[in-house]
Amino acid sequence: MRLFAAVFAIAFATISAAAAEPMKLRIQWTTTAVSVITVQTGAPASVKRHYGKSYVIEPIYMAGSSPALTALASNEIDIASLVPQTLVLGVSQAQLDIRAIAQVLSTDVPGWARNEYWVRDDIQKIEDLKGKIVAVNSRGSAVDAVARLMLRRHGMVEARDYQLVEVPFPAMLPALESKKIDLAYFVRPFDLMAAKRPGLKPLFSMGDAVGPAETSFLAAKQEFIAKHRAVLVDFLEDNMLVRRWTKDPATRMEAVKLVSEISKQPLEGLAEWAFTTKDNYNDPHAMLNVPRLQKNINDLHAAGVLPVTIEAAKYVDMSMAQEAAARLGTH
Repeated sequence: MRLFAAVFAIAFATISAAAAEPMKLRIQWTTTAVSVITVQTGAPASVKRHYGKSYVIEPIYMAGSSPALTALASNEIDIASLVPQTLVLGVSQAQLDIRAIAQVLSTDVPGWARNEYWVRDDIQKIEDLKGKIVAVNSRGSAVDAVARLMLRRHGMVEARDYQLVEVPFPAMLPALESKKIDLAYFVRPFDLMAAKRPGLKPLFSMGDAVGPAETSFLAAKQEFIAKHRAVLVDFLEDNMLVRRWTKDPATRMEAVKLVSEISKQPLEGLAEWAFTTKDNYNDPHAMLNVPRLQKNINDLHAAGVLPVTIEAAKYVDMSMAQEAAARLGTH
């Protein structure tokens, strides 16, 4: 009996310890500064209420939302940073039951950063890109969708009128300068660097193509959401706390230093823009603008970039973000 009791006690302790382990959320990210996922992982414990208790984050880098959608479909990640294009393709083609659960960033929102596609001075207008090489970070990304849309509006389609290649964000500036590509999209700080280089100029912006856009948002499978809803609310509450921390004048530079360490980018360059109105818009409560998302989807469909359209509201679940925000309003 004593042996049985001892074995039972050990087994019970092992089960209890396992149950107490925080859940690992495998979350995809693309660029450090615009995604608070890597910042949330590295932020001080005093900023986060639930990290290490109910959840931890395993940040998983992927070049864009298209590989992220594939990884989400194959259960290699739990949460993906998607864009309007991949949300539609995930629902209509991959037949995934997915929901957008939180805004990551919105682009070309009035009063915030302008997101531009750059060329050399020998390109005067969009039509001059005929026969040229257009670079995007990843097929299926927001950068890809807007480039295709803008060129279609000017009578050009891929393969027939231009060549589309995938180039990592950090490699786009040297590729454009060395004439390996003819159109590049510069995320910050590369656009600020390009502005100081002779012979380079912006040709058009994301806003010129689609207006303000819900460019990136977190999405997960409905089955995963139903099973781990309480953990996701905790995660989103901390996400909002981290957003506040990055924007607070008293702590912004601490957040900028963290991004500098993670991204290996110079602190001075990041300090000029990160977590200010020179950056893209991050909603303080991670709320997605559903009418704007619907317009983005409709515009891409109308331009022939997307084969179908969807009713965006059916694939958006802001209830967890709302619950997390309500918690913060009562603390």
